Amino acid sequence: MHTGSAARGPKPLRQRRVRPRFWLLDFYGSAVGKKAVMAVTGILLLGFVLAHMLGNLHLYEGSEKMNHYGEYLRTIGSPILPHSGALWALRTGLILALVLHIHSAVTLTLMNRQSRPVGYKGGRDYLAANYAARTMRWSGIIIAFYLLFHLSDLTWGTGIAATDEFTRGEPYQNLVASFQREPVAILYIVANVLLGLHIYHGAWSLFQSLGWANPRFNHWRRGFAIVFAAIIVVGNVSFPVAVMTGLVE
Repeated sequence: MHTGSAARGPKPLRQRRVRPRFWLLDFYGSAVGKKAVMAVTGILLLGFVLAHMLGNLHLYEGSEKMNHYGEYLRTIGSPILPHSGALWALRTGLILALVLHIHSAVTLTLMNRQSRPVGYKGGRDYLAANYAARTMRWSGIIIAFYLLFHLSDLTWGTGIAATDEFTRGEPYQNLVASFQREPVAILYIVANVLLGLHIYHGAWSLFQSLGWANPRFNHWRRGFAIVFAAIIVVGNVSFPVAVMTGLVE
């Protein structure tokens, strides 16, 4: 006759509790999460590119207007915020959005290679993963180098990209002096054409990434992508062309 603990048998092993990860990390770890992040950050970057191009249209109003616009960006939120405080907050947010956009695109590409692509309802079209694979390999890399060149040339005023005539706080004179160098102007034109292709694929695919795709509205999505990309390219390319042709001096 068994009594005591022997009758009850051995005690079960206590399982170690695994703390769940923060739900945002789990969401971002999935393909759906990465597509959503790439789409949302893409929208933010598209908005910045459009606003940046529209702001640079002050070039055609002369040096006083454009330099005043450049100074206005540094005084947004004053006196509550310090000088250039809002501008640096915007830059920080854009850098974070750019890093997340690139990371989600690269990891989506790797996930797409490791598994068989699964299409959205209504046709294959351009998946977010395909968008990354098709464009980030070449246009994305070139645009990243172009961005560094652009910042060195017209924002920092340092490095091989900058001119000897760079003066902080005078964006009009800096832009004209830069685009009077024909190789630099041609580089900007080529980079913005590639940027337009990148924007076209991104604007087209972000609707699918957010689950807003419907085959009945594909022509509207395509039209939006073409028009948006064309506006950016025409606007940005017009600046070096205007300087090279003497329209802006």
